[in-house]
Amino acid sequence: MAGGDCLRCGNPGEPVIASGMPWRAVCRLGALIAVVATTPLLSDCLTTIGVASADRTEVHRSEYVRVQDAKLYVLVRGADSAAPVLLWLHGGPGGAERPLFRYFNSELENRFVVAYWDQRGAGRSFDPAADPNRLTIAQHVADLDRIVDHLRASLSTDKIILVGHSWGAALGLLYAAAHPGKVFGLVAVNPLVSRKEAEQSEYHFVINEAARRKDQRTLTEARRIGSPPFATSRTALAFEKLVQRYGGIYHNEPHRLWVMIRAVVAGMVTPWEIRSIIQGNDVSLAAMNDELLRLDLRSAVPALNVPVAFFLGRYDRHLDATISASYFDRLRAPVKRLVWFDHSAHNVPFEEPTLFNTTLIEELRSLTGLKRR
Repeated sequence: MAGGDCLRCGNPGEPVIASGMPWRAVCRLGALIAVVATTPLLSDCLTTIGVASADRTEVHRSEYVRVQDAKLYVLVRGADSAAPVLLWLHGGPGGAERPLFRYFNSELENRFVVAYWDQRGAGRSFDPAADPNRLTIAQHVADLDRIVDHLRASLSTDKIILVGHSWGAALGLLYAAAHPGKVFGLVAVNPLVSRKEAEQSEYHFVINEAARRKDQRTLTEARRIGSPPFATSRTALAFEKLVQRYGGIYHNEPHRLWVMIRAVVAGMVTPWEIRSIIQGNDVSLAAMNDELLRLDLRSAVPALNVPVAFFLGRYDRHLDATISASYFDRLRAPVKRLVWFDHSAHNVPFEEPTLFNTTLIEELRSLTGLKRR
């Protein structure tokens, strides 16, 4: 779980996207930007496949996949329809990172067919009338199986690579353990291993760092919030704000408002969906708070039968990277790799995007034997 996983800052009050700017102001600003933007924002409502060159067929599909009582949104893009499929699993739960993945990591569309899935209750899959009790770990695993089967059938491939961030990495690990035959490779970026232990670790980090800096204001706020486990998602998000004061979520924090403006202009996100992105994050975190506190991948997934790589930010104090590294050491897998990113905290794909993209490509070649295209 991370407030930093989507376009918000973890403020326990009114949701915000940039420091001091509530979503109402952002939505109004985004609407003005959309008027002058030259990029056709409605293109994501269409399904198109065009010829990019004599031997490469470009893929651009925007669709909803039906699963039981929900419709799950998937955007599929790639320069070559014959390339392996890379499926992003965003964080949160409910943190629809599709616009951020496209903004920072769309270079991967030149090497893979990239599928951006908004999980149940997130982004364009958010339904305000849906029962939040359906937001469970088991349901997300079942939904992922439906999405994987859909991609395998619609793209005529068995090469599905999962790349998960934070909660999405935990989801990918749980899924790969349950369905190894459907996963070609897995990259877990700053995975949620044990929410309970991560909260304890970030609490001690803030208290110790505040004491070292003689930061009485932060010490007072931390004691007012209280020690973990945090009973509600709002409390957890409030504490994340303190973690970020010391660079524990973003070591290199982008200018979020500027990113949002450029993403809107480029057609990566529409102004009118920003509110649902924020609402979905809030609803999902609240609905799954108790269950996530009980999750521990060390017992739930002690072994995998697929190649796996862990990408860890050296400064991650939200989901303490040392917890993930220790879990990696114990995890049994046919092939496994651990890669450290020395200038990142929790959000590696958005803090060191160029290095992340090139490293992902090279590590997947090493793990799975993918050939250069």
